[in-house]
Amino acid sequence: MTTDTSKAIVATEEYERERVPESKLKSWKSFLGMYAGEHAAGTEFVIGPLFLTTGVSAFDLLVGLFLGNLMAVICWRFLTAKIAVDQRLTLYYKLEKICGKNLVTFYNIANGILFCFLAGSMITVSATAIGIPFDIPMPKLDDTMPNGITWIIIVLVIGAVISLIAARGYATVSKVANWLSPFIVLAFIACGVVALGQLDISTFKEFWNIWGSGSEPFPGQIKYTFWHVFLWSWFCNAAMHIGMSDLSVFRFAKKASSGWTTAAGMYVGHYIAWIAAALLYAVYLQSPEALGILAEGEAPGVAPGPLAYNAIGVFGIIAVVIAGWTTANPTIYRAGLAFQAIIPKASTFWVTILAGGIATIAGIFPAFAMKLLGFVALYGFILAPVGAIIVFEYFFAKRFGVEEDYAEKAGISFNISVLLAWGISFGLFYFISLSQGVFLSFLTLPAWLLCGVLHLMISKYIQKRKSK
Repeated sequence: MTTDTSKAIVATEEYERERVPESKLKSWKSFLGMYAGEHAAGTEFVIGPLFLTTGVSAFDLLVGLFLGNLMAVICWRFLTAKIAVDQRLTLYYKLEKICGKNLVTFYNIANGILFCFLAGSMITVSATAIGIPFDIPMPKLDDTMPNGITWIIIVLVIGAVISLIAARGYATVSKVANWLSPFIVLAFIACGVVALGQLDISTFKEFWNIWGSGSEPFPGQIKYTFWHVFLWSWFCNAAMHIGMSDLSVFRFAKKASSGWTTAAGMYVGHYIAWIAAALLYAVYLQSPEALGILAEGEAPGVAPGPLAYNAIGVFGIIAVVIAGWTTANPTIYRAGLAFQAIIPKASTFWVTILAGGIATIAGIFPAFAMKLLGFVALYGFILAPVGAIIVFEYFFAKRFGVEEDYAEKAGISFNISVLLAWGISFGLFYFISLSQGVFLSFLTLPAWLLCGVLHLMISKYIQKRKSK
């Protein structure tokens, strides 16, 4: 006989510090629903319109998105899923073996907090839909603070629900995504079709002309070219694929080929959904309200709730709310694993509740959602190079005579080679970005490659000295 408490512990057992057993492995169908639900999500209602504010051209947007998302899928399949299925460890436990307990704590704190901020932006998105019946003012592109007590209450309620779902563990997160993702995909397609009708578009040429050859960016935005779109769409999820965060997800996969299921998220979410959301914003830009805001030299808001409601009514409100939930759920789950790695004796349930609380507080402030393009680029740039340490060890350590999982085998708590490799690569390319005004997504791959190479070089030098 078991108590209710023991049942809860068993229900949320996530194998944080051991290999996932064969009996707990899942088929590709489990990941298909999760990725479709996570990436056809509330934030897509923000990102699509933001592409219009950057003055991007039709070719740069449509072709750039297609190729950038393809590169992301390839990274998930041949890097993340391959390593995850072979080793079946969370990102955090794997890094602890390489970096040492003390060093990885700093990474886990940063990783968990950044995931919480990202989840917070998704809670903000859902709140813009629930706020419609209450007739609350919607966040503007330059808003940073909440606009009233009603907004705060709505965010707190949404955050509590999302946190409870995420705290139930991966199995629950996956089930929720599978149940809701078909509804969300249908909603995005419906929004796109309705928006095409509202724009009186009946031919591909008319559709193409929405973006045409591009335009000047809106006030406060930068101009996007093909390379901005291609690299941003490739690296907007850099922390998850080349940054290896999704080791924690794909460790449950039976085969590495499950990595291909990420295409459901990339092409349904990061392609169809972004374009559909951009069409909704194009409809709004023709309204007297938006034209008046533009005439004053300001950028019209991109609040997802009203955009979807104007297209498909109450169905749009429900879609935005659920889309925010299905993305925030796995994001808070990842953040909970990061915090749990810091305090391994703590219950995964309660550390995930903690992560959800931080995300909810972040969701109160609309700045994270309204500046999503820049924030996502920064968060990928910070976290991705750490994944290079895992990738380069996995593929090249033996060839270069470097000991894998060195901190664990040497019994050290602080592997200086990891800190130096990340610090040099991050510091160098972030300085270039600030001093030369280079968009961060242009520098994510060079920083990732440099970090991996430096880690092998420094590790070989240190380990050779220690052996002598």
